[in-house]
Parts: sequence; structure tokens; C-alpha cells
Amino acid sequence: MTQTAPAGRHAVIAARADNVVKTYGSGDTVVHALRDVSIGFRGGEFTAIMGPSGSGKSTLMHCLAGLDTVTSGTVQIGDVDLHGLSDKEMTKLRRDRIGFVFQAFNLVPTLTAEENITLPQGIAGREVDREWFDTVVDRLGIRDRLSHRPGELSGGQQQRVACARALVGRPEIIFGDEPTGNLDSRSSSEVLEILRAATDEFNQTVVIVTHDPRAASYADRVVFLADGQIVRELQRPSADDVFEVMRNLDAKQPAQPTEADPAHGAGEVN
Repeated sequence: MTQTAPAGRHAVIAARADNVVKTYGSGDTVVHALRDVSIGFRGGEFTAIMGPSGSGKSTLMHCLAGLDTVTSGTVQIGDVDLHGLSDKEMTKLRRDRIGFVFQAFNLVPTLTAEENITLPQGIAGREVDREWFDTVVDRLGIRDRLSHRPGELSGGQQQRVACARALVGRPEIIFGDEPTGNLDSRSSSEVLEILRAATDEFNQTVVIVTHDPRAASYADRVVFLADGQIVRELQRPSADDVFEVMRNLDAKQPAQPTEADPAHGAGEVN
């Protein structure tokens, strides 16, 4: 399912976390979402992050993407240390260098699908690469929906629009939090294939959080978290390989707290 990477494509580290700790709350109610996590993501590589509920996988991705701050440790996107960036600098970094695909589609309801897809480019004052735009919308099967607004689209179509929006600017790194979670199997395959193509053909770095072993099997590398720590990695695994590791992790995982700091919610420690 994966393709052989060109020589030297992984020489650059697109994102990294060093000795990252993330806690919510304090005292008796403290939740340790990440415990001294260090990991790098090579340029042009597709990585899936997996783990049982409450393992910290979504928290790790949110910290890497600058959507959440770490309690201690450092996070970098390329050569930029996220610590100490102003809100304006962080916004510019996310706009210019990062693409996002989340379960919550985050589309602007008053804009058409095409306007939603090209919105980040317009805000950044950049021209849209129409050839790549056409490739993305055709592979995702949404060309006949470009003039429709989000309210006129199914959930699966909205997610494909969100994927297209993340891809058209060819950002250095794309983060996806369960990007196929709301899609049927066919639409899911289309989204995963376009993410795979973004890596293989355009050297984009892709990092997704997923519960789905089949989705993870599209990745070059799968990283497994448990109790806020990295416990295992697989290279170019099959869905069966991923399922077996997850089955063992689920069996060993202790019961998770049902509440976290109210400012973040329990979902933050996923």
C-alpha cells in the first residue's frame, strides 16, 4: 500500500517533541496526559498515532500543532520552537506551514465548498495552484459539490472538503485527528489515498491520530501511546499488525479517569 520513498526525502525533521510533559488540573485532580514524550517526524513521512482511549494521542498532536501548550519540554515545527511565540506568530505559523483535518469539519457555513477550500490561501495572499486543486477535488470526488455550501453537503462530503482545504496549500505538515472517523469505507479510502499521495508524490509530512487499524496501515510508521508514553512503533505495518498491538494495549490499559480539567474536557487526553 505504501511506496518506496525517494532517497534522502526523510533527512529533514518536520516536527518534533522533546521531553514533553502535559498535565491538566492540580493536586488530587491532576491528569497526566503526556509523560516525558520525545519523538520526531521526518519530512515526507506518513505517521499514524494510536493508543487506547485516554492514552494522550490527541493531546500529543494538539501540542505538536500548536493548538495546546505543553507543561514542560519543547515542541518544534521545522526549526521554529513554539515556546514563546506570540498569538500572532502562532497564527501565522499554523496558516503558512500546517494543514489540519479534524472530525469537526470547521467549515465556514456561508462559503461554498470551493471558497472553503481556498480560504487559507486567500487569507495568506497566495495564489491557488489550480492543477493541484483539480487533482485534490477530483480524487476526493467533490468537483460536483464545489458550488454547494456546507449545509447542502453530507457529513462525508464536508469531511472531504475539509481534507481538500488542508491539502491545497501543500503545507509542510498535515495533522489529522480521526480524519476518516465520520466517513464510510469508500470515502475513507479516498481520503487515505489522497493523504498517501500527498506524502509519496509531493513530499508532504502527514501525522494522523486514528483508532482504525486499516487507516493506520496506510502510514509509513505507526506510533503507539499508552498512559501518556510512547510504548511501541511499527514500520509499514499491515492492518492485522496494528490490530494485534492495539488488542494487547487495550488489554493492559487501566481504567481511565472520566473527567479532566473543565477548561479542556476529558477528550483532551485522548
